[in-house]
Amino acid sequence: MTDRLIYLPLGGAGEIGMNAYVYGYGPADNERLIVVDLGVTFPDMDTTPGVDLIMPDISWLVERKARIDGIFITHAHEDHVGAIGMFWERLGAPVYARAFTANIARRKLEEHGHPAKVVTTVQTWPDQVTAGPFKVGFLPVSHSIPESAGLVIDSPVGRLVHTGDFKIDVTPVLGDPFDRALWESVSKDGVKALICDSTNVFSPLPGRSELTIGPEIEQLMRDATGMVVATTFASNIARLKTLAMAAQKAGRSVCLLGRAMRRMVEAAVEVGILTDFPPTVSPEDAQRVPRENLMLLVTGSQGERRAASAQLAQGPYLGLKLKEGDTFLFSSKTIPGNERGVIKIMNQLSEMGVDVIDDNTGRYHVSGHANRPDLETMHDIVKPQILIPMHGEHRHLREHVKIGASKGIAGVVAVNGMMIDLSGNRPKVVDYIETGRTYLDGSVEIGSMDGIVRDRIRMALNGHVVVTLIIDENDEPLGDPWCEIMGLPETGKSRAPLVDVLEEDLSQFLNRADDKTLRDEDKLNKELSKIVKQVSQTEIGKKPEVTVVVSRLS
Repeated sequence: MTDRLIYLPLGGAGEIGMNAYVYGYGPADNERLIVVDLGVTFPDMDTTPGVDLIMPDISWLVERKARIDGIFITHAHEDHVGAIGMFWERLGAPVYARAFTANIARRKLEEHGHPAKVVTTVQTWPDQVTAGPFKVGFLPVSHSIPESAGLVIDSPVGRLVHTGDFKIDVTPVLGDPFDRALWESVSKDGVKALICDSTNVFSPLPGRSELTIGPEIEQLMRDATGMVVATTFASNIARLKTLAMAAQKAGRSVCLLGRAMRRMVEAAVEVGILTDFPPTVSPEDAQRVPRENLMLLVTGSQGERRAASAQLAQGPYLGLKLKEGDTFLFSSKTIPGNERGVIKIMNQLSEMGVDVIDDNTGRYHVSGHANRPDLETMHDIVKPQILIPMHGEHRHLREHVKIGASKGIAGVVAVNGMMIDLSGNRPKVVDYIETGRTYLDGSVEIGSMDGIVRDRIRMALNGHVVVTLIIDENDEPLGDPWCEIMGLPETGKSRAPLVDVLEEDLSQFLNRADDKTLRDEDKLNKELSKIVKQVSQTEIGKKPEVTVVVSRLS
């Protein structure tokens, strides 16, 4: 049987977030496998109410656990490493990452009771890790978190380059500058396929360096008359440093608010990549600092309901309170889908008299992803035979393929679940794997198709009625049924209480029901539910979810 080289995205292809990619080599359906990244994405109240985290469905991988030779994490953003603690036990393979990312991965494993020793800290290229038929090297890239890496994946039939998230920034403030010569050197002998970030494919101008925004932020700190609060992604250590240094130069003390932000700074200090972060003050000490000499660096740039930004927008938080004349800076881009939460916080702040500054001008934020010209630069450096866009919605992937095609590079739009054979001269779709999402709902993992969230949405939209009925030993109703309503108006069109109208119609049905119906549990449930829905539709214009509880006396 002929061996083949495959690429299979399980998350992150056709969406932004929840990255999980599989590479394999060997006989068809018996390849040895490596996994690149295990990330999460975040829920919203419209489509996933009550859900805490969303993760890829790794059922296909779990069934092939014995064939997994390694898990490689490109960087420490949640959408790349966030699921490692929850998924590792089911995969059981060794984990490889650079020092900062390894620190974060170990913390996540320990939080879920797994041994931190399964994570190996790797050195960068030219060092390589042998994992089954693959040799994998970590290639430093600049991104919005320290020690990000692309991967050089050598297989028996050619070299693959997996960019991870990257930008072309030669002055990144913190972390690795983009080293064109290094990328040229790993590409000079030929690259079979470039698997490439697509996030900013529609941004027409070259990306800007992190270094360019420092003076603008410092001037903002100097000009502000009251307290300054700044929020960004907790993992953007370079931005945290830019903000903190600007505050220090402007004569402001720095206070960190938010567990995630403190954890990221601690991790960066532990591994030695953050050595000159300004001293910080505790929330208690911050209360004694004059407002004009204080900056709070807080979590919640994406409108998260429990983060420090949202707490401050609602009133005092840890003894600190925003006032009229203060300034609140969103030094971040709002991820599509998070606009509602961010705008809500902005309006709450405005009602307090706080001046809100966002990223509309581009003065206080630069992206961590390569824009279109930078993607084209990467194509020119690597000169791949095949281009596979990743990390983007379908429209991003499709546009990226078009760019490659204009340069004569064969490409394919490979979305989650699409298995691509890279053995030949052109990419070939060879299988479609059933993929989906796994929800962390409280402390329990549930499938997106289990119906739990669907039922929750239905109850939120339509309300809920519980019908309780007691049947005696002679299969006769013992008294009238009673109803409890939740999430519904108490009075309908008839001006009578909705509960009374429902109970009256249910009683009438039971009085004329035959013995066969009263003995048939399923039929009785069906008829009672039908009546509740019909009456509710007439009274209030809604068909609620109905739960029927029948108790039988023996």
